[in-house]
Amino acid sequence: MTDEVTTIAGIEIPSTSPVFLTIVALHICLALICVVTGFVAMMSRKGRGRHSTFGTVYYWCLSAVFASATVLSVMRWAENYHLFIIGALAFATALLGRSAAHPQPRRRLDLHVAGMGLSYVFMLTAFYVDNGKNLPLWKELPPIVLWLLPAVVGIPIIARTLLRHPLLRQLRDQ
Repeated sequence: MTDEVTTIAGIEIPSTSPVFLTIVALHICLALICVVTGFVAMMSRKGRGRHSTFGTVYYWCLSAVFASATVLSVMRWAENYHLFIIGALAFATALLGRSAAHPQPRRRLDLHVAGMGLSYVFMLTAFYVDNGKNLPLWKELPPIVLWLLPAVVGIPIIARTLLRHPLLRQLRDQ
């Protein structure tokens, strides 16, 4: 890559390559879909219907986000390897969460909640680590906050869900 940058809405993108910029645009669109569909799936009544539909869209868009993040990371490995690692963790936990929800051989809803929840936390972590320095208010925070805030907020929500969600409590009581 070169030292040239493209500036869009005040955010510097470290390339002028049309291929790189196209992948970035696709990556951003898919990631926004993940944020929305993941949130809708989390807030929806669990089971078939809205929850599983939005969860499926979240999973497949996250898979594509990981694929595009992999390509972008390879193109600028020295600067972005950490984003590849976070993306791999997001995809791996989503894969664990998705596979745990399927009835064969036995559903593990606790692993589903933990995996899908952590994938969302990792996805937001990658976003803030990469973009926080360009965002109003976020750019005033120390870099460690960008790394930790999604986990500080998300992990207690995941833990509370694991302990208190009626479906999980019902399974524990059996």
